Amino acid sequence: MSIQQLQALEKGGSLLQVKVPIPKPGDNEVCIRPRAVSLNPIDWKNLRFGATVNAWPAVLGIEGAGIVESVGGGVAAFKPGDEVMCWVNRSQFNGAFQDIYTAQEAAIAKKPASLSFEEATSLPIGYLAAAAAVAVGLKVALPGLSKTDGAAVSLQSVLVLGGSSSVGSAAVQLLRRALPSATIITTSSAAHHTRLKDLGATECLERSAQRNVTALRAFSPKGAGVDAILDAVGAIIDAPAVYEALRADGPKLYSLVITRPDIQLPAGIQATSKSSQKMGYSG
Repeated sequence: MSIQQLQALEKGGSLLQVKVPIPKPGDNEVCIRPRAVSLNPIDWKNLRFGATVNAWPAVLGIEGAGIVESVGGGVAAFKPGDEVMCWVNRSQFNGAFQDIYTAQEAAIAKKPASLSFEEATSLPIGYLAAAAAVAVGLKVALPGLSKTDGAAVSLQSVLVLGGSSSVGSAAVQLLRRALPSATIITTSSAAHHTRLKDLGATECLERSAQRNVTALRAFSPKGAGVDAILDAVGAIIDAPAVYEALRADGPKLYSLVITRPDIQLPAGIQATSKSSQKMGYSG
């Protein structure tokens, strides 16, 4: 018995459909037959730049939603036939772009009955990346997570760049839950402002404001600047002056979700970068 998988042959190269044996789950693993697979920015960056690819050929795809095919030893939360959504801890030949892929039990959740498979597959990476950017990058304790990376801090103001992206909108929600009284400023196109305020943003600015430090500071507490920046889209490359929106006497935290390989992190700022392949999860 075999399945089909889509292999990327080399960096910047073509894709080839290949027959391979059906995978078998190991301990604490679940094999899933996808009904929907997300196309993430990291997928085309892996194909073009080899951003998180260690060897070629490689199977891409880091999140999906589908039906449990089989479970390995020690798996108690899922059984064949369950409808699930998950993050795929991708390796050379294990990615979501194939008939059956393997995921860690801890990275899987039951699909809500109210969501389609297409809707469900869009959720895992956005929220995991946002959680890592908040808890690890900004050191803000999130309800439901066991710990942050280092001593937790309480921020009074955060600027979220790219608030309407999947990671940005998830970050706004997580920040509002973790910091109920904080000022959360975000940038996006005007069409998304109403929704972002519904999700928890205090103020929403046009993307052009990322190049206008005066505008960014005007909406911060007392106009002094923000305690932290969460950059969900790598906006800093085209708007480096945004660093000046940080409060001069504040913690100066900058959390970047890596979206491009050419980002240079600045000196004098507590900067943390997180790629989508370096996210952890807590049981």
